[in-house]
Parts: sequence; C-alpha cells; structure tokens
Amino acid sequence: MVDKADKAVVLLSGGLDSATTLAIARNEGYQCFALSFDYGQRNRVELEAAGRVAKTGGAVEHRILNLPIGELGGSALTDDAIDLPKASEFEDSGIPVTYVPARNTVFLSMALAMAEIVGARNIFIGVNAVDYSGYPDCRPEFITAFENLANLATREGVQGDGFRIRAPLIDMTKADIINTGVRLGVDYSLTISCYNPLTDGLACGVCDSCRLRADGFNMANVADPTVYRSVR
Repeated sequence: MVDKADKAVVLLSGGLDSATTLAIARNEGYQCFALSFDYGQRNRVELEAAGRVAKTGGAVEHRILNLPIGELGGSALTDDAIDLPKASEFEDSGIPVTYVPARNTVFLSMALAMAEIVGARNIFIGVNAVDYSGYPDCRPEFITAFENLANLATREGVQGDGFRIRAPLIDMTKADIINTGVRLGVDYSLTISCYNPLTDGLACGVCDSCRLRADGFNMANVADPTVYRSVR
C-alpha cells in the first residue's frame, strides 16, 4: 500500500500553469489525483484540456466536479452580463472583473476534502503572484492562511500529520514557468489559457490571459504552440 505521503491532489484547470504544476508534482514522485471543476465558466473547453493534460501528465485519477459557483454571477468569466475586457483594457491597479469571487477558496476546500478521502497530505495549486491579473486568492498570504485553516478544520489536521498547500509557481515569472515545464516535458499544445476561446479551442488572442501567455513564451524564448484568433 502506498503511503499517503506519496499522494497529492493537484488542482487542474487545463491551462499552462496547472499543467506545469502537475509536472512538478509528478517529478517529485507523487501519485497525483487531478481535480477540475465545471463551475459555469465561459471557457468550457478548458475541461477538455484538463482531461488531456491529466492523461498525458501521468495523473492516476482525474475528477471533474460540478460546482456551479458561476450561478452566483459577479465575474466576467461566468456572467454574460459582464463584458469580458481585452488585455488593453485592464488597469494596473484594482481587482479586475475577471476575478471569480472566492474561487480558489472553494476549489481548495474541495481539494482538501478529496485529500482526506484519498489519503494525501499535499495539495498542489498553480497560483502565481508575479505574472498574473491581480487576483487576491493568488497571493502567498492566501496560501499560508488556507494551509492554517486546513490544519484546523480537518480530522487529519487535528489527529494526523496535517496538510501542506503547495504553490510551486508562486514566485515564478510566466517565462520561468514555461521553461520549467519544457524541462519537465510538458506539451503546452494540449493546454488552453484563453478567457474567451471559440468552441473548437481557438484562443481569442486579445484577453489578458492570452497576453500573459504569449508574453511568457516570448520571454522564455520558446515557440508558442497556441493558435490565436486575433493577433495583438
């Protein structure tokens, strides 16, 4: 029987950050249980990408949970009444309309439950506090606070060895992330980062996530495998 210390739950969105995070966890020797969410996002094709990444990335299991937090609205990623801004329309300060209220808190809570069930002590999440859109739940302070909560609110935290919330990309630039993934053999052509892709997976090329992705490949001096609908 594999010791629970060798298991990890990995949050997997289908984007390049989570694909790299899965590769890092696998490289560290973990049996990876990938977890994705159908939460009412506009980018539904990301779930198909998550399935491809989980399969090729060596996850021992991949679950997609229906978690309709998008029904609450409040984000351009889930609410058609809120216009999705182009990258040029993002402001340098403030939290953008693409922020999904409490998303990472909810996702990590579900990952924590799964970790207790499968016997994993490590939970990996691909948040980044350098090249990102300014979301409050992508900061190191949030990760530390959630880890403290996890070890207060669970049986494993109280009676066992506790949990670690792993955010290996937290201090990396997008170029660093891509170079790490290339070194670990990640096939980025299987991923999608776009906020508003076509149904066939073609990236829009003008949203903030497309901008960060394209700039990251350029800075990493790595060919971008993404096919963009529009050129910035």
